Formats: sequence, structure tokens, C-alpha cells
Amino acid sequence: MKDAEVERCLSEFKGAIQKWAEENQVSDVCSVRDYLDDSGKEPFDPPVIAVVYFDGELLEAISGYNNEELEQSFSSLLAAHGFWYERDTGSTALVLPDEDSDYSAYAEYFHWKWVCSLVEEDVADVYEELYRHFEGRPDDLYNLHWREYEIILARLFQAQGFDVELGKGRGDEGVDIRLIKRDPIGDLVTLVQAKKYAKSNKIDQSKVAALYGVQKSENASSSIFVTTSTYAPVAKRFAARELVEGELFLADSTHVANWCSLASNGIIKDKSLLVSPAHVRSLLASIGEKRDPRLVHASFGYNSTHNEFALVVKESKYAALLMPIPRKTISDDGYGQRGFEVPYFDHDLPHLNAESVVRVRRKNRDGEVTYWSGERLYSVWDGEPCLFDYYD
Repeated sequence: MKDAEVERCLSEFKGAIQKWAEENQVSDVCSVRDYLDDSGKEPFDPPVIAVVYFDGELLEAISGYNNEELEQSFSSLLAAHGFWYERDTGSTALVLPDEDSDYSAYAEYFHWKWVCSLVEEDVADVYEELYRHFEGRPDDLYNLHWREYEIILARLFQAQGFDVELGKGRGDEGVDIRLIKRDPIGDLVTLVQAKKYAKSNKIDQSKVAALYGVQKSENASSSIFVTTSTYAPVAKRFAARELVEGELFLADSTHVANWCSLASNGIIKDKSLLVSPAHVRSLLASIGEKRDPRLVHASFGYNSTHNEFALVVKESKYAALLMPIPRKTISDDGYGQRGFEVPYFDHDLPHLNAESVVRVRRKNRDGEVTYWSGERLYSVWDGEPCLFDYYD
């Protein structure tokens, strides 16, 4: 199935769920959401088609307490669309494709949606999969919105060490991105023009010459034209002239794929360095055992209370890497079932490694920073002991 066919199937399924809920008079306790919007997490195998929320009579039926016919009717509706459900939490279920469905089509569709959700101005330095995707599938660059294409390029140039100024997107007078190399004698500026064109729509000489003209008028050191298309021979000849050579570079999706490879490898290397014992020890030493914005806490549980502590080892405006910190009980009821915990600063670090790092979305609302992993909501630890309660 193509993406359009997948979207049609999903739309029909959501419509059928709504109609079924209305006919069974449970529309006020039944709703459907996309997995990505609901969790913010990357898709897994098999891909989750949707998340269904239920309450009241429907919750009792799904839980097997009464109205078996309602649950059977719900299961039959899903089966008619090639799906089945699996309980997730107390009031939610994950809708999954059955064995006869086109797994690959759904998997590719939801993976692409997740990749697009990462195209923000500074998320890519945490999620290397964003670069990995376009390294392996550079033609997908054309499927991005033109602004997303510009953002991807800006992040790639930033990964190469440039200071980047991303233009406002409209009315930029032929320059989408400015790259700046700081120098004591004078900053070196490179102008970038990005064109998201179809393969058949070749870039002609006039567009290349226009960029070169802006370069000269701004006295920039060089310029780069980047496109998802190709270049007409006359445009290539213009860029190859002795006057222009070395100052104007023509790039296509093959070049972008190579830049993606360099960027993703850099992120993976960076991540391994960030979680090295020496780096984490230095962070712990600088924090001590006091309140610090790099030390965060999450509380969770159903009819119980559990705590998780983590260390922010890297963060940007929209994303972060968290490393778990073990807990230490400072008081309990004598049975270990209820008491108070604090983070345990274990400088031997036997449990800390790159695999334990959690990638999270970072949000800052009115000065309050939170981190959402898709399962846990972390906030800055206030320095006070945290209650744990295993009784239910």
C-alpha cells in the first residue's frame, strides 16, 4: 500500500469506530487518538495503528466484567478492518494490525510520520535516526514540506561546525540560510539557497546566477545551492567557470545524504562520550547532593507510587538525553513498602552506559522545564525526599 491508501484505511477505521460508539451509545466514553500524538514515542514492531480510550460501561466490557456482547462487537469491528487490540493501561488499548495485514506499509508510514515529527529546529542532535533516515532514503527529502527541508539543511550545517542563521522562510531575497565561520580577522559567510523541486524540474542557470549575484552583492565568501532535483548542464557550466570555481557549490540529495551520514555518526560518538564514566562523574561531582536543574524526577504508578531519578547529560531547546540515577531509601515503615527516597550518587557507575540513556522531549512553559519520555514526565527535582508506596 502507498501512503495515500494507508491514510484512507486509517480514516475509514476512525470513522467506523465513531459510528460504532454512537450506535452502541458509548460515544461519550470512547475516543481514538494517533499513537504518535498520544505518546510522542517512536513506532515499534508491530506498529500501533491507534490508541483507544474507554471508560464506564465500555471499560467494564473490555475488562471482562459484564456485557460480553459489547466487547465481542468491538473486537469484530477491529477484525473487519484487519486489526486487533491489546490492553495497554487501565483505560486504554493499542490497536494493532493482524497477521494478514500489510505490516511493512503501516510500519513505513508511521516511521515516516515519526521522522517528520523530529524536524524541529534543534531536536536532531539527540535523535540520530532523523539523519539515518535521509542517509538511506535521500529521495524522501522531496516529501518534506519546504520549510522542513530548510530546517534539516540548517541542522546539518550546524553539525559541521557552522554558526547558522535560518531565514524566516518567505521574502528572504534568495538566501534561505547563512553559514558563519567565526574568525578573529573577520567572519566568513556562506549563503545557502534551498530548492525542494521534483527530479524532473531541473535547476537552470538563472537561479544559480541569482544566488551568485547575491553572494557578490553581500561580499560573502561563498555560496551553496542545494536541491532535491538536478542541475541543467548550463547551470553546471556556469558554476564551473574559473571566475566562480571554489566560490559556488552545487549540491543535490546525494550530497545531503553524505552530510546526514557524517551528522548521525557524530551524534552517536557524542552520545557515547557524554555517558562515559569520566563525564558522568564530573557531572555528579559538580552537583553534589543538592538541588540542581540537571537532576530530574518522575513519579508514577497505578494505586501505588514509584519514583525515578535521572541526570540530564545533554539538552537543547526541544530535546534532551537523560541517564537514570539509582534511588536510596532514607526511611520506611519497617517493611519496605512505604517510605521516602532520594537519588543515590553512586560514583562507581556500574549501571550507567549508553544503552541506559533515555531520549526525551523538552518543554519550557513559563519558566518551568519538563521532560517527556512517552511514558514518564520528569521535572526538576526539588531536593525534598520523595514518597514511595507499594501498597495498593
